[in-house]
Amino acid sequence: MNDYLEPKLAGQIVAKTMQIINCNVNVMDGQGKIIASGDRDRIGELHEGALLVLSQARIVEVDDSMAKHLFGVRPGINLPLKIDGRIAGVIGLTGNPSQLRQYGELVCMAAEMMVEQAKLLSFLAQDSRLREELVHNLIRSDEISPMLAEWAERLGIDLHQPRVVAAVEIDSGQLDVDNPIEELQQLQALLTQPGEKNLIAIISLTELAVLRPALNKYGRWDENEHLRQFQETLALLKTKGHLRIRFALGNYFSGANSIARSWQTAHSTMSIGKRRMPEERCYNYRDLKLPVLLQRLQGGWQETELLLPVTRLKMMDKNGQLLNSLKIWFKHNNQTSVAANGLFIHRHTLEYRLNRIADITGLNLADFDDRLALYIAVQLDEESQVKNGGALHVHSL
Repeated sequence: MNDYLEPKLAGQIVAKTMQIINCNVNVMDGQGKIIASGDRDRIGELHEGALLVLSQARIVEVDDSMAKHLFGVRPGINLPLKIDGRIAGVIGLTGNPSQLRQYGELVCMAAEMMVEQAKLLSFLAQDSRLREELVHNLIRSDEISPMLAEWAERLGIDLHQPRVVAAVEIDSGQLDVDNPIEELQQLQALLTQPGEKNLIAIISLTELAVLRPALNKYGRWDENEHLRQFQETLALLKTKGHLRIRFALGNYFSGANSIARSWQTAHSTMSIGKRRMPEERCYNYRDLKLPVLLQRLQGGWQETELLLPVTRLKMMDKNGQLLNSLKIWFKHNNQTSVAANGLFIHRHTLEYRLNRIADITGLNLADFDDRLALYIAVQLDEESQVKNGGALHVHSL
């Protein structure tokens, strides 16, 4: 049986043609078996009239006398159904051959057009699957292998075009339980902007990767333009459906593994953005750069070492006053007077607290390296709190 002439499509041919002409229609496969019919009892029968069509490559008309000598055949007209110039099946109309002759070729032509359309849709679906698989390989590959390059070339994809990756995530539990893939594919189609040459792949039931051309029409990297387009898409999605999604724009890199690195930053930006700013829907690597870069240290001995100053501080700062004052000081770019105003305390009071912090941690806050080490420790501690289910609170004390 031809791959495109399968029972489902044959049934559609029967249904559509029988709406037009007042007779029973049968569709037979390449072995002469009836795979669809207006008379469902005939499905599965061998049709000897169809075998004649297949063997002689011609239209076979069957009158009453001829029908008596053929198995599984009733009076009518049987025509070869061609795909790519080859007979792949037979379409039969039941009734008086002389009356059906004028309709036969038109019905056969319409059936062939339906088969061609199904074939085209199949090719497009296959092309889409191959593109998705290519994206999966690109975001996980440290280099573009000759095989990937050839694969992309066959699909008409230019791997030399600079790209940036965005992670797209659907809020958990929103997908239709019965048709999750269908909803994801609809979202995928919506995110495919005409003319922009985006490459999109479904990564999981809640996540997609979008590979976007990175540079604008002037050949420049403009992350604000990407973010603006994401915000427009979010607004459009609000009007089109019930799915609530988030975007995370990764960093733009150049080089052999630029797509993989961009995906890693987008994926990390998404996870950190959700924890730190759950009310937001669009995250940017630039805004979360330090936490993203520090994420790879979590769980290792490096994190333990970097956290030592804050660990010591917490042991001596039971009510969190010193740590909170330090965060406010960092927030105001180490400007003591401005930070004191933010805390609603006197400048001298904040200076006293900063001196206490220096004594406890053993770090000199006037020294850039020590100050940086303490800032990184605070960042790691904040990420650890949020990751473990806590919330970030900076109070005015």
